[in-house]
Amino acid sequence: MARGTFYDGSRLHPRHVRDRQFATVGFGRRGLNPSEVRRFLHRVALDLTALHRDLALLSEENARVKRALRARQSTGPERRQR
Repeated sequence: MARGTFYDGSRLHPRHVRDRQFATVGFGRRGLNPSEVRRFLHRVALDLTALHRDLALLSEENARVKRALRARQSTGPERRQR
């Protein structure tokens, strides 16, 4: 993956995290550019927040659908006999 910002508005994928490369700091210093690392970590945190929110909503919907299915199955045979 190329260096620098890759944010294009799409969801962060595991390959983005695995392949991410950070620029090194300027001459006379060692390590990665701290502001670039912070920006990337902020992006990871935002996407993970969205994923956790989506997971919670889907879990709630799944529970609702299961309840509705159970209710329908428990009243289903009675309706067919009429």
